[in-house]
Amino acid sequence: MPSPTEWWRSAVIYQIYPRSFADGNGDGMGDLPGITARLSDLRDLGVDAVWLSPFYPSPQHDAGYDVADYRSVDPRFGDLGDADKMIAEAKALGLKVIVDLVPNHTSSEHPWFRAALAAGPGSAERERYIFRDGRGPDGSEPPNDWCSVFGGPAWERVPDGQWYLHLFDVTQPDLNWGDDGVRAEFDAILRFWLDRGVDGFRVDVAHGLIKDAELADYEYAGEVLGGLAPEGAPPPPMWDQDGVHEIYRHWRTVLNTYAGDRILVAEAWVQPAERLAHYVRPDEMHQAFNFQYLDTPWSADPLRDVIDTTTAANAAVGAPTTWVLSNHDVVRHATRLGYPVGEPRRHGIGADDPQPDAPLGLRRARAASLQMLALPGSAYLYQGEELGLPEHTSIPDELRQDPAWERSGHCERGRDGCRVPIPWEADAPSYGFGPSDASWLPQPASWAEYALDRQRDVPGSTYELYRSALRLRAEHGLGTGTLAWLDTPADVLAFRNGDVLVLTNFGDAPAELPVGTRVLLTSEPLDEDGRVPQDVTVWARA
Repeated sequence: MPSPTEWWRSAVIYQIYPRSFADGNGDGMGDLPGITARLSDLRDLGVDAVWLSPFYPSPQHDAGYDVADYRSVDPRFGDLGDADKMIAEAKALGLKVIVDLVPNHTSSEHPWFRAALAAGPGSAERERYIFRDGRGPDGSEPPNDWCSVFGGPAWERVPDGQWYLHLFDVTQPDLNWGDDGVRAEFDAILRFWLDRGVDGFRVDVAHGLIKDAELADYEYAGEVLGGLAPEGAPPPPMWDQDGVHEIYRHWRTVLNTYAGDRILVAEAWVQPAERLAHYVRPDEMHQAFNFQYLDTPWSADPLRDVIDTTTAANAAVGAPTTWVLSNHDVVRHATRLGYPVGEPRRHGIGADDPQPDAPLGLRRARAASLQMLALPGSAYLYQGEELGLPEHTSIPDELRQDPAWERSGHCERGRDGCRVPIPWEADAPSYGFGPSDASWLPQPASWAEYALDRQRDVPGSTYELYRSALRLRAEHGLGTGTLAWLDTPADVLAFRNGDVLVLTNFGDAPAELPVGTRVLLTSEPLDEDGRVPQDVTVWARA
């Protein structure tokens, strides 16, 4: 059993995407005062902590993941005083606060990168980034064949002829983590925010900080653009290099000098599960998102397999498993699960693409969320999923802001559809997102039916399903429990976690609950004979 201070082992953590959570001043952009004013709603929902995506000064070429200053707040979101008020209010409400850290790259407008461009080849300033001479007789070819995650080459040439690496947008030059000055700078950044009271850091692109020393060419296959090599293949030269672990072991020593069990959370698209578990060894990070679970088809056997595999891999290093179904980078699971099983839709969907079965998607999403929240370990929720929000699939192309849209030559729809400002009040301007009608991305007309004030205290609503699940999860200690599978027919998964039985029916035939069980919660009503219909999860107690 974890010690009482190891809150992160079983916490339910709510992701806030600051641009789209709550707008305090009516300019159409979410901000820190807006977040502070809504924190009590998250306390009432029943989560343990919040994680905020970046709110640092940024030109916003990649929605804040292009950071120009790691020790301040972008004026769009407020100022450091607003950050302090937000942290203080969260603490007063009993909520932990995790902030985003973006160590793989900076903005091209960061003072360091501007200095690197001015200083020229061979300078100490350029050593902070990955600059190289080009190939070919005149250096006009990129140093290697690496590609950007957002499409196109991963190298950009500067006027003096050298090239710099950007595994993401051209405005996001990769840092050189072999440079002592880079490492010292991020030690100071960690301490800056820890001193202000944050409880931890979600580490963006945690698997990308160290590159192969030779910058070797790579024969692309599978999903390596996002970090995943073909199953069974060695890590590609730009991702998941063993040297990253030295960095996180050091960061762990920094966090350990602070009281209150501060944590590190890895965003690492890494497989197999045993390799991802390297990031959460006892002297490294505390959590790593289980993206393999997020990507698993809605089917009994694959889900049981991924739950077993990832739980065992993490248990081998003494770490909890960190479950997640949605975030700001993937299609919301209320939409993703509306496609036929075997047709995964992790990336953006447009109006011209095949559209999902929306009622089926929400039904499965409710069942999937109830299943996830019953698993031992920690869980992350993405803002709006407690309302059953679907992906916004009809954003006009001219309003899209994700750099993946342009860099992919308009082939990749991007992530805007999951980032639309969320609805709070059905009849208010911008559905209560802010005091005006302004919204940085357009909200669909259907948003009113999902608004919090339409669902609060309404039996059977998705919001009340989440609130009940979080209350029961805490009461029955499911986060710190132990999973034991039960024998079931094909297309049915059932397990016990402590005194709670959890059953999900994936098949056409209704599933029977064990005789004598008392139903605690269902994602949808049982049939007239008390059986579990298809795409429904039930929590019960003997």
